Amino acid sequence: MASRNQNRPPRSPFNKKDVIDGIPLDKRRRIGANRMPRQAGTGRTRQALDVVNSQDTTATSDIGSAEGSDCASIEFTKEEVEALLSEKPKAKKFDLKAKLEQLTERNKRLKLCVKWFQQVDEKHMLEEERLQNALESAEKKFADYDMEMKNKEVEYNATISELRKNYGSLEEKYAKEEAEKRDAIDHQRKEVEARVASEKLQASLLDELGKVKQEIVAANQKAASLDDMYKRLQEYNTSLHQYNVKLQNDLEKVRESLKRVEKEKSTIVENLSALRGHYSSLQDQLTLSRTSQDEAVNQKESLVNEVKCLRGELQQVRDDRDRQVAQVQASATEIMMYKESTGKSFAELDNLTARSKALEETCCSQREQIRILDHQLAAANEKIKMADLSSSEIRAEFEEQKRTISELQDRLADAEQQLNEGERLRKKLHNTILELKGNIRVFCRVRPLLPDDGVGAEAPVISYPTSTEALGRGIDMIQSGQKYPFTFDKVFAHEASQQDVFVEISQLVQSALDGYKVCIFAYGQTGSGKTYTMMGRPDTHDQKGLIPRSLEQIFQTSQSLLAQGWKYKMQASMLEIYNETIRDLLSINRSSGMENGVAGKQYTIKHDANGNTHVSDLTIIDVCSITEISSLLRQAAQSRSVGKTQMNEQSSRSHFVFTLRISGVNENTEQQVQGILNLIDLAGSERLSKSGSTGDRLKETQAINKSLSCLSDVIFALAKKEDHVPFRNSKLTYLLQPCLGGDSKTLMFVNISPDPASVGESLCSLRFAARVNACEIGIPRRQTSLRPADIRLSYG
Repeated sequence: MASRNQNRPPRSPFNKKDVIDGIPLDKRRRIGANRMPRQAGTGRTRQALDVVNSQDTTATSDIGSAEGSDCASIEFTKEEVEALLSEKPKAKKFDLKAKLEQLTERNKRLKLCVKWFQQVDEKHMLEEERLQNALESAEKKFADYDMEMKNKEVEYNATISELRKNYGSLEEKYAKEEAEKRDAIDHQRKEVEARVASEKLQASLLDELGKVKQEIVAANQKAASLDDMYKRLQEYNTSLHQYNVKLQNDLEKVRESLKRVEKEKSTIVENLSALRGHYSSLQDQLTLSRTSQDEAVNQKESLVNEVKCLRGELQQVRDDRDRQVAQVQASATEIMMYKESTGKSFAELDNLTARSKALEETCCSQREQIRILDHQLAAANEKIKMADLSSSEIRAEFEEQKRTISELQDRLADAEQQLNEGERLRKKLHNTILELKGNIRVFCRVRPLLPDDGVGAEAPVISYPTSTEALGRGIDMIQSGQKYPFTFDKVFAHEASQQDVFVEISQLVQSALDGYKVCIFAYGQTGSGKTYTMMGRPDTHDQKGLIPRSLEQIFQTSQSLLAQGWKYKMQASMLEIYNETIRDLLSINRSSGMENGVAGKQYTIKHDANGNTHVSDLTIIDVCSITEISSLLRQAAQSRSVGKTQMNEQSSRSHFVFTLRISGVNENTEQQVQGILNLIDLAGSERLSKSGSTGDRLKETQAINKSLSCLSDVIFALAKKEDHVPFRNSKLTYLLQPCLGGDSKTLMFVNISPDPASVGESLCSLRFAARVNACEIGIPRRQTSLRPADIRLSYG
């Protein structure tokens, strides 16, 4: 049955049209079909199958790159992704080709799913950035509107208060001037009344004078004896009559001027009543004028009585001329006094006229000021109305902006939730892909040729295949004209930079933050570039090694995950295994020179039930930044054991182990993770004949070769799936037990020297790396079972 299965063509999940580089997939998968029987050699058969697996993995990746353009039209649901992740091979137990085909098909779908998820993730990031920008612009616009509204409100309040103050002062001024006007009008009214009374009195006096003249004429006719006196009196009376006529003319002029004054007065009264509406006050004034008129009538009656008395007296004058002459003289004296009083009245009338004109001009100016103030008040009211309208519009726009902001915040919360779900899905897909690639992965790196390598006319001993299957994964070693091909997960040529190398392991470093145990170690002969790959030159940015770059990524990623609620606590330890003895590189008592550190400390390796490794009495330091890590790395580099050999001036004579323990808590989802990152720089493997070591260097070389030989035995036992794996034969293998035989994600760098003199050592290193690449260990497990109260680390 086994032979029939081997000769049967494999079942391909692809169509016959699926061709890569012109070679059908079915034909490409026939590689290794003519296998040896199981009884002939189990180890070599398994090694051949693993080579086929690695080749098919490369083919599958080529298919994924060829069909990457169709990924945009393919979408996956959450149920499809979970079904794809939980899918298990359905082939028979020993039908390896069917299993291989199913795994290839599943790997292809997983790659399509990952590409689709990356596109969705990019869209989510762009949408989140767009929403964040929209939210910031809306908040900025709202703040500008709010500030503008406040400024306008302050400006309008200041204008209103200023207008109110001006209006109050003008009202006070107007009231004061109005009071002065009323006083002036009252005074003018009284003067006019006095003038009217004096005119009436003058009229009555004139009437009486006329009567007196008639009586004098009669007396002159009767008194013939007094002709001379009569003539003189007649002449005097004539002159007095002329003077009276003149007075009457002047009185007519005064009356006309008084009429004009009355007209002006009525005009002023009408204007004042129209401006202020003081009708009641005018009524009072009218009442007062009527009262004064009644008083004038009473005075007239009294004057009439007096005239009667004068008539009686004139009758007596008729009887007594001397008495009459005295009365005439008294009358003349009274007329002179009246003339004087009339002159004073004219002067006062002129003053009143001037004051009336001044008051009229003042009224006109005040009316103009009142009109201007009314316009200003109307404009202020219009501004207030416009401010109220703009304020209402701004409030409406503010409410609209608030609604928009709330909608944007809801959309942002939805986007963050989708991002968190996508992040969980990414972690799951990422770890599934790493599991499909193999838990122990092997990368090969060739260092550049150095001036001391002594390369002359000899042909290069390393070449790289250019075929599609082995491009970037294959390396050929040439010894004595014979080519030895090797295939690994990735091969870095001598021109590869430190950044190129780190890009390939960055996702593996990310797994440590996701809660997995990760181990990366460098293997190779002395002088092949292990320490440069792992440590590099930390002070130079382009030449930093994997250790400082990995730590920078971890700290940067942990800071970016703060927005998703993740908080991380990190602890670092560094040790070296020198001559099968553990040394603490961070101990403050390293200067004592004691072999095992401080007396009484025993560095014992222990493994707990969860697969975690602890070293008792080892110094563990809490770290919070890359600066602290860099300082610790410099301290460890100064304490590490190095020596000079014929292979290298500064050869590492011990195995260096850097351990970073990561404990993370998500405050939003109450999820806890614990990850461990082990970064190991192994001592150089070399033959005693090549190193030329003697004395202490000989003991060091023997201890290094013994520990590496134990590592080789462990790899062989794992490759053969033996029941007993000799982890305890060496401190190095016992320390790496969880990484090699447990649930850790492990990556080995095999470093190769292009020096023709090192072909033998390089060939041994490549063969060892090929055996490591053929090992199968357990599936990595994520440590997320701790409660918040139990998140603590106890290391020995």
